[in-house]
Amino acid sequence: QVDLWESGGASVQPGGSLTLSCAVSVVSGRFSQWSDYSFAWFRQAPGKGREGVAAIDPDDVPLYADSVKGRFTVSRDNARNIVGLRIDNLKPEDTATYYCAADPSTPWWKLLLPSQYKYWGQGTQVTVSS
Repeated sequence: QVDLWESGGASVQPGGSLTLSCAVSVVSGRFSQWSDYSFAWFRQAPGKGREGVAAIDPDDVPLYADSVKGRFTVSRDNARNIVGLRIDNLKPEDTATYYCAADPSTPWWKLLLPSQYKYWGQGTQVTVSS
């Protein structure tokens, strides 16, 4: 069992920056170590499907959706069990609920597919408007 809590969502103006955090607790199960897991950030705008934007595997190798490359940076703090997502040059189209997800066995090339993830947080809202 893995519990995830997102934080850091806010209302910001276009061009601003924001850092989201996902605190992770690996409670129990076959994969009981933080280092077993890949993590990803997804977002969902009203009326749209859930979109994978960034992920990071157990070896700290990141993967980004083409639509966010150069503006999003994913990180994992192995000492504090926190996954971060920094978003620079925010745009109105970044407005969405952002979710953190975890899975212990997703191949790297599938890290941005929501169907691959078993554990999800509750989400944090990001609103970009002037």
